[in-house]
Amino acid sequence: MKKNKKLQKFIKLIEKYGNKLPHPFILFGIFSIVTLFISFLLNKMGVEVTYLENIKGSLNESKIVTVSVKNLFSFEYMRSLVSRIPEIYVKFPSLKIVILMMMSIGFVEKTGFFHALMRKYLLNAPKGLVTAALIFVSVNANIMSDAGTIFAITIGGLLFASLGRNPKIGIIAAYAACSGGFTANLFLAGTDAMLAGVTEQAAGALGLKVAINPLCNYYFMASATIVLTVVLTIFTEKFIVKLVGDTSLGLNDELLNDFKLSTNEKRGLRFSGYGALLFVVIMGILCLPDNAFFKNDLGTFLPTSPLLSSIVPVIFFMFSCIGIGYGIGNKTIKSTRDIPKLLQSGLSQAIPLMVTLLSTAIFIEILNKSNIFKIIAIKMSFFVKEANVGPLPLLLLVILITTLINPMMTSGSTKWILLAPMVVPMFSLLNISPAYAQLAFRIGDSSTNIISPLHSSIPVILGLIAQYEAEGKIIKNKSGEESGFGTVFALTLPYSIVILLTLTTMMIIWYFLGLPIGPGSYLHLTN
Repeated sequence: MKKNKKLQKFIKLIEKYGNKLPHPFILFGIFSIVTLFISFLLNKMGVEVTYLENIKGSLNESKIVTVSVKNLFSFEYMRSLVSRIPEIYVKFPSLKIVILMMMSIGFVEKTGFFHALMRKYLLNAPKGLVTAALIFVSVNANIMSDAGTIFAITIGGLLFASLGRNPKIGIIAAYAACSGGFTANLFLAGTDAMLAGVTEQAAGALGLKVAINPLCNYYFMASATIVLTVVLTIFTEKFIVKLVGDTSLGLNDELLNDFKLSTNEKRGLRFSGYGALLFVVIMGILCLPDNAFFKNDLGTFLPTSPLLSSIVPVIFFMFSCIGIGYGIGNKTIKSTRDIPKLLQSGLSQAIPLMVTLLSTAIFIEILNKSNIFKIIAIKMSFFVKEANVGPLPLLLLVILITTLINPMMTSGSTKWILLAPMVVPMFSLLNISPAYAQLAFRIGDSSTNIISPLHSSIPVILGLIAQYEAEGKIIKNKSGEESGFGTVFALTLPYSIVILLTLTTMMIIWYFLGLPIGPGSYLHLTN
């Protein structure tokens, strides 16, 4: 009893102070001002670092480079900063990637394609594979952002209730798979675009031209969808079912009637297949022949090629083909005028992020110009080299740090914007790919999402559980008390640990086998 009270106090403490954090737009504005003052102080203190840098084009020659903190709290720099704000914002890597990605993903979502596709395969899954189907669909549902989580937990409860099983199992399993498995997906999502842009900007602080695109973690992420589906299905059936207790109320197909596909939706999915086929044919023409449009001078695609540098427009074209096909079949698109309207609706989902990116771009500009994090990264790389610590412990450390701060700061982009300027340059100096640093961050961020009391889906989960409790489909606690966050936390914590261990183990296997985590993304930069 005492342990439970201590846990509740700890959870309330996190919730209390986590809710007091300002909006990221204001937060990065504050960070920018603080960085200006710190740059002034460190400059007056003469903080600097000296290191040997290899001369480009030479394997054996190097030069001595001294990096010192620049005082940005001056008329000269402030005048320059104010005049360049529009340029800084427009050229921010995340912005240029996010706008096209969010527009295309939002366009497809507004046509109703994702919602219909996931319902089709989930509702038609064999009864014995419902748990696996639910978890697989939920993992991929995160492409719809918060709407995907709501969809997953809602249909998870309905599916289990229709089978006469305990709806709480379906709700929690879907929540764990969607939010805890947020890093995994067969589709590319807005998160891939946002993080890649920040990583590219952070790598540029050292003058590195590293190919970072939304696909840099894709091989790992796509594989993780399958691995997490298997692991979480077994864990749910062998552990959570015994812990929560199941029911046997009998089948009730009427509960799912509202989720069955309409005639237009079925037709839309068929037409989306035609759109996907058209995309494949066009890409085949542009990629397969000798001297193809998207091949490099060597006739290949790796390590760099026009295909990889054009991946964002290619993804935009792919989603457009699928979305237009579905929209025509579903009659969401009745004329060409509907296409730009749906694109505008899709872009509207990116507006909150675009606002945040304004203060983010200014903050990172100031941080990079000051050389503060660059000096920290160089000194940390010295320490790591002297300690003879390999890349793996560093990757595990990034995962650990992320898991510790995640419950207090649920925004993944905010955390990476703060960590990347220090982590990415340090990894780059140690010849470790920034894509691997990003992957380690995503593992820690994803796996602990579900144990944060600040998650926006918690009230919805509690509402659904309360509804099923009132209907007698979920047995209340032995004390007779209604379910609260403590109930959700007690069930999601085991899932969080399993997801963290699973993804970390996958990363270790990738590490030792030397497998690419994305197109051209290997552990070391020299590969």
